[in-house]
Amino acid sequence: MSTGTYAPKPGAAPLARMIGAQAALETRMLLRNGEQLLLTVIIPSLLLVLFSTVDIVDTGDGKAVDFLAPGVLALAVMSTAFTGQAIATGFERRYGVLKRLGASPLPRWALMTAKTLSVLVTEVLQIVLLTVIAFALGWSPQGNPVAVLLLLVLGTAAFSGLGLLMAGTLKAEVTLAAANLVFLLLLVGGGVIVPLDKFPDAVASVLGLLPISALSDGLREVLQHGASVPWGDLGILAGWAVLGLGAAAKFFRWE
Repeated sequence: MSTGTYAPKPGAAPLARMIGAQAALETRMLLRNGEQLLLTVIIPSLLLVLFSTVDIVDTGDGKAVDFLAPGVLALAVMSTAFTGQAIATGFERRYGVLKRLGASPLPRWALMTAKTLSVLVTEVLQIVLLTVIAFALGWSPQGNPVAVLLLLVLGTAAFSGLGLLMAGTLKAEVTLAAANLVFLLLLVGGGVIVPLDKFPDAVASVLGLLPISALSDGLREVLQHGASVPWGDLGILAGWAVLGLGAAAKFFRWE
């Protein structure tokens, strides 16, 4: 009796292929979700166009878009890595999707890796779109691209950790409300649109320690003022990344 040949070969696919397939699935689901597109693409684009063309907020000397573009890039990172990821993961946990995926051949750490890759792919698309819009509005960026990349990576790590911590510890409905509330509060008080020096000194000092403030200020220092490496802002983001990812790893509940 001869042994049959099966195609595809029985058993789990190679790990890299599973991670890639899951990341592609997560990205397609995000891009097909109207609410996520509103949050990650439409709102940042509208804010950039509106505040760059209408003199509503005093952004200081120079073109408004030179001040606004770095802040809106920071907002885009927060909207994807924190708000969008927290809401999506929270409802996946509620509906048992994470529990079922946890029983699949894909290890849990690989699932988190796939989610992170999906966030990074979405951020690349966001940054490309916002950069094109900013250039059309007359943006003149300066500075070191490596410093910009470091800020974006650390900002993504910080917001991802905080988003997963929220999604893994709170109920889905609470996560939905809390993530949107935090998004709105940080949009106003995180130095994205309104400069931090418009706030009282004591308040500005506290706001400056937030991850969105560090990311928007660091990007602004590099892209608007041509700073080499904003170590202070990188340090704040690294601290939030360690705190958020560490807490998420310890307290995240899969069901």
